[in-house]
Amino acid sequence: MLQLMSIPQNGEPSTRMLQTAYDYFWWHRLWLPKNLTWADLEDKEGRVYAKASDLYITIPLAFVFLVVRYFFEIYAATPLAWLLGVKDKVKLRAAHNSVLEAFYTSCSKHPKQGDLETLSKSSKLTVRQVERWFRRRRNQDRPSLQKKFREASWRFTFYLIAFIAGIAVLIDKPWFYDYRHVWTGFPKQTMLPSQYWYYMIELGFYWSLLFRVAFDVKRKDFKEQIVHHVATIVLISFSWCANYIRVGTLVLVIHDASDFFLESAKMFNYAGWQETCNNIFVVFAVVFIVTRIIIFPFWILHCTWVYPCEVYPPFFGYYFFNGMLWVLQCLHIFWAYTIVRMAHKFLTGKLENDERSDRDETDIPDEEDEELTKNGNISNGHSVQNNNHHKAN
Repeated sequence: MLQLMSIPQNGEPSTRMLQTAYDYFWWHRLWLPKNLTWADLEDKEGRVYAKASDLYITIPLAFVFLVVRYFFEIYAATPLAWLLGVKDKVKLRAAHNSVLEAFYTSCSKHPKQGDLETLSKSSKLTVRQVERWFRRRRNQDRPSLQKKFREASWRFTFYLIAFIAGIAVLIDKPWFYDYRHVWTGFPKQTMLPSQYWYYMIELGFYWSLLFRVAFDVKRKDFKEQIVHHVATIVLISFSWCANYIRVGTLVLVIHDASDFFLESAKMFNYAGWQETCNNIFVVFAVVFIVTRIIIFPFWILHCTWVYPCEVYPPFFGYYFFNGMLWVLQCLHIFWAYTIVRMAHKFLTGKLENDERSDRDETDIPDEEDEELTKNGNISNGHSVQNNNHHKAN
């Protein structure tokens, strides 16, 4: 049975309300098919069932991932970046200006024309100089190529290992080949040790991604990434508690199947290996379309939407689980459109960067700037920042 904590009753109205909410949340009719209760999922007769308390380990596991990632990026990803020739671009630093800095931090990083004229007067600079200052200031806040490479290296390593582990977990299971076996005996299906660790590690990793999302490289699909992480965490957690473990492992391995191709394409893109990047990205696009636009909706969603009704009448958990899967499918369609468009541009040579990246803006200096830049300085007296040079020294 799912080990649920009971809330002590001490007569306090707030405690009683909390207990009522708790009871409603864990009401078996929400989670389980008709005529089944949590008592039916107690460990007995050699069967071991998933427990809600098992999920507690995923939070400390997420922090373990963050620590491992920290050392991985320093001692593995950084040397690999140097080996592949990943070099940070030279950036012109914006001169310190208290007026412009105050507007940049408190109002907007992209001032409108009226704001530019006002700032020009208050800072005693020309409008063009103000525009250039904001371009350079925005570029300073953008992540370096090495940071992007380290993040991609970490995700590539995890997704590749997770995919291999997922195949190892599923390769000898009958439901890997015939999806009807997913529901054989449901929900009285024993939990296997391999399923336990596969679930906990995947969920811990997605928690770590969510914890780091504010510090990682932000892309144009940042909001969609947040929705994806949250939906994935909710879906994994719910499927664990409701014993949807068999289909849950199928969903996880399908998602991991294409992700490591994408991250490896990014790595080669940051290294400047454009042809290799393009070829890997095309492979990624094909795998993504096959797994998430064909297999996921026509096999997995069919498995979760049609086959269960042959075993038990639909209930809340059935609709909730399928609803979350459709949220993921909507994100798949959104990304598929972007991916196909990018793959076409890769093949035609019209795209050299990840369109989702927050790229540096072009800074067109004055003639005076060009002359002074050759000497390592710009007209405001600030030196050119070369991250690789500083790191080398």
